[in-house]
Amino acid sequence: MKTKEQITSLIQSALNKNVITLSPLSGGSIASSYRVELEDKQSLFVKVSPQHHDMFIKEANGLRELKKANAIRVPEIIAVNNDVLILEFLPVAAPTHHTHFFEQFGRQFAQLHNYTSDQFGFCENNFIGSTPQNNFPKMKSWKEFFVTNRLEFQFKLAEQNGYLDNEFISLYRKLEYKIDQLIPDDGEPPALLHGDLWSGNYLCLENDVPAVIDPAVYYGHREADLAMTMLFGGFGEAFYDSYHEAFPLNDEWKRRCEIYKLYHLFNHLNLFGKGYYSQVYETMKNLTR
Repeated sequence: MKTKEQITSLIQSALNKNVITLSPLSGGSIASSYRVELEDKQSLFVKVSPQHHDMFIKEANGLRELKKANAIRVPEIIAVNNDVLILEFLPVAAPTHHTHFFEQFGRQFAQLHNYTSDQFGFCENNFIGSTPQNNFPKMKSWKEFFVTNRLEFQFKLAEQNGYLDNEFISLYRKLEYKIDQLIPDDGEPPALLHGDLWSGNYLCLENDVPAVIDPAVYYGHREADLAMTMLFGGFGEAFYDSYHEAFPLNDEWKRRCEIYKLYHLFNHLNLFGKGYYSQVYETMKNLTR
């Protein structure tokens, strides 16, 4: 845990400007975060103490990739190195009209997913929370990419962590036999995904402007991004209705979201322990019926 003086020194070295105030912010479990006021009255958002040496570099690269789509607001990167990530401070505001905010958000998220690549994956590996996220090898098949780089990776990690028993392993192997039914190849191109979009990773700015933070970027099937939005209660019908209007979804997309949720449930098992065992197990059980 860095002292206030150490954090101030990191920021001042990165910016060559004096820090006037350093205020801790709540909510971050992956790194410590602060609001900083500089001598020129500029407000900045700062992260320090990453759990992996290159975590901030990868987060900044993800933000840059999202910005390329010109679809949804992301914070500007002021400075980044292995020790500190400095972003513009985005002041949040309560939605003036809840439905209007989510309609805008849904349309902009659809626009993000219209930014595509020719292969599934990304130019580098990154992180989902503090868990390494494999984006290599890139693949032409979404099904193969998702099974190899998402499910199988998390399964092996859970096995290494000692969370799995024989019954669980047997059920996972049964799930593998059903993958062809659960993930059809529908020909959609690899879409730019935020990768970790839940309620803690979006902001409402003034005038109901949506913004997204803390990405785990890669190019994948857009249904996988929507699945994460639904994992902890969803964003409300206005979000999904406006998304569907802007970029119509294929039939039974909600059913397929269950297999994509499994990746994030596995990750929560690996991050937070056996409290998530039963949720992963029951999800696999439902998918193999």
